[in-house]
Amino acid sequence: MGSQQKQYTQEFKQDAVNYRREHPELSLEACSKNLGISHSALHRWLEARDKDGKVVMRGSGNYSSDEAKEIARLKKELKDTKDALEILKKAMGILSK
Repeated sequence: MGSQQKQYTQEFKQDAVNYRREHPELSLEACSKNLGISHSALHRWLEARDKDGKVVMRGSGNYSSDEAKEIARLKKELKDTKDALEILKKAMGILSK
C-alpha cells in the first residue's frame, strides 16, 4: 500500500552531511542526486546536526529499549488499522449510493 522508505545507516547520514559541507559549490539537489538520495532526506539530516556537526537522528531500527521498539510496532499497527478502516468507510459510501 504505502511506499517503503529506504533505511540509511548513521554512518551514511553523517557521510552525506559531510559531503554537502565539503561541496558548498553544489546545490542541495545536486549533492543529493550525486549521493542517490532525496533532497528532503539530506535536508532533514542537515537540520538534525548538533553543535559539533554530528547527525543526531535515531534510525527507525535503532530503539533505546525493547519497550520503545514495541511501542513503535504498535503505533505502526494502529496506523495501518486506521488506514484500512478509512478505506472501508469510503468503500461503504461508494457502495451505498
